[in-house]
Amino acid sequence: MAGLGKAMYAVGFWIRETGQALDRLGCRLQGKYFFHEQRDANNIQIGSGTNIQDNSLVHVAKSNLSGKVFPTIIGNNVTIGHSAVLQGCTVEDEAFVGMGATLLDGVVVGKHGMVAAGSLVRQNTRIPCGEVWGGNPAKFLRKLTDDEIAFITESASNYSNLSKVHAAENAKPLEKIEFEKVLRKKFAHQDEEYDSSIGITRGSPPELTSPNPAQ
Repeated sequence: MAGLGKAMYAVGFWIRETGQALDRLGCRLQGKYFFHEQRDANNIQIGSGTNIQDNSLVHVAKSNLSGKVFPTIIGNNVTIGHSAVLQGCTVEDEAFVGMGATLLDGVVVGKHGMVAAGSLVRQNTRIPCGEVWGGNPAKFLRKLTDDEIAFITESASNYSNLSKVHAAENAKPLEKIEFEKVLRKKFAHQDEEYDSSIGITRGSPPELTSPNPAQ
């Protein structure tokens, strides 16, 4: 049974790796937009370096009261917070949408624009570049500072880097994962610490080596 389990794991791992490789190749071929989904009602586009966090909803509708149906376009290096709802709107490059915010049809968030958490941005609202809007309905609050604009860019970069760490963790073979579990348990109550993101043990004794150094 143990041998069968390892074999099934290896097959599953190979399938996942192949899928991830094909996805990365497709992203490179697409160029500016890493994600472009054509729906019957309209389309959704998501730029490179953009992160859309847990429980968020990105969609379009077949019709609305105005009779216009807009695509949903999200630019490059955008951060969309947890549980946000985006419908038929445009979020330009390096903008920031806070947790639980809702953007309705026709909304445009300009570059370096920020929507505060929990806000409701009504139909056809345009948020100019470098402004913070918030509330229900959302209204202009103030201009962003230079530090806040820099934070938006940094936030997108941090999430992009984090995704690479997760991808590297998921790509590890079973043997290496099990070995790291042993290391974490061994050093749980000591000063030494195993850093799996870079694959080293800080302060580990010289005799401690991986059982499979090639991995």
